[in-house]
Amino acid sequence: MSLVTLLPFIVLIGAMFLMTRSAKKKQQQAASMRNEMQPGSGVRTIGGMYATVKEVNEDSVLLDAGPGVDLLFAKNAIGAVLSDEEYNRIVHGAEHDLDADGSVVPDDASSLTETDEPAADASDDKPLDLGKKDVAAEPSDKPAEAKADEADEAEPKKTDGESDAK
Repeated sequence: MSLVTLLPFIVLIGAMFLMTRSAKKKQQQAASMRNEMQPGSGVRTIGGMYATVKEVNEDSVLLDAGPGVDLLFAKNAIGAVLSDEEYNRIVHGAEHDLDADGSVVPDDASSLTETDEPAADASDDKPLDLGKKDVAAEPSDKPAEAKADEADEAEPKKTDGESDAK
């Protein structure tokens, strides 16, 4: 066998080795994170629930999810151990001074559309009518009977034997 025929197999084995190595690293980091949990630290479960660690056992963790609510989870169900600052920001909404310039983003867009010029007097303008206009309200040169005759001529009247069914 030549080296050219063995090269694809060597590349395949090397790629598999690198993939398993990175997966093992991630597993080791997750295990060390779970082993470093202490009572009082904030965590996020893999289901997205935020809670405080109350007690850590060998394979399980007792979490305090609220006043009088204690939940028992497997250690593998802990997705992340959060810092105190991040946990308080997410759970309690405690915000730190994130903006150094002190700019405030408005809740609505009204402040973005305001101008410094005084508004024109709105009572002088006619209100915009976006609705459909009534046919009867439109002025017409033809009497109502002439309009009815035109409508009859446009659609021929049906007799007893005729229908639109096909």
